[in-house]
Amino acid sequence: MTRALLAGLLAASVLCGCKIVQKAPGAGAGAAAPADMVGQVVADTYEARLLPHVAQGAVDARELTAAIGQGLDAAGEALGARAAGGGAWNFLAKGEGTVVGADRESRAAVLEVDLDGDRAADLQIQLGPVVKGTALRDASPFYVFTDFKDQIEFAALARALNARATEALALPEGDLLGKRVAFEGAFALRSGSDPIQVVPTRLALEDAP
Repeated sequence: MTRALLAGLLAASVLCGCKIVQKAPGAGAGAAAPADMVGQVVADTYEARLLPHVAQGAVDARELTAAIGQGLDAAGEALGARAAGGGAWNFLAKGEGTVVGADRESRAAVLEVDLDGDRAADLQIQLGPVVKGTALRDASPFYVFTDFKDQIEFAALARALNARATEALALPEGDLLGKRVAFEGAFALRSGSDPIQVVPTRLALEDAP
């Protein structure tokens, strides 16, 4: 067998074991990666659509907590929103209260807020950088799962919205206990006994009178 023939046979055997994959149209260097696509959605909608949606749809937090105490499903039907297929109830909330607890050292930092003056926390406001839940996404009807490639990309949207919200917070240094806080944001509940953990889109602090 000649050397040229042997080389040809080896090349053919290698090709038989290979799968030729064609790039999808637009998948070249100029195509947007999934993270870029999610980032663009957040950039296009956060201030233009999400903030006005929360501001216009937010319900007083004391009204919400009272309604939830009477039954989560009834409160959700009247005052909340649920993603297609069920799952948690999502609420838009606004309110004022007094800071009665603060964890600013944890990566999942929170303020604990008393709404009714009994010196007990009625809800938590998440400060991040680790933020739980998908309420900002799921309380907003213009974020639709079928507009995204898959569940991974839709989950990335929720994380990006949470990050955008908490990165915008400006809190004073020092002890926040006793300060008054005004807020707007969203939270989700699967059970009426779960703690309320608000992702804030607006947060303002002042000294209590």
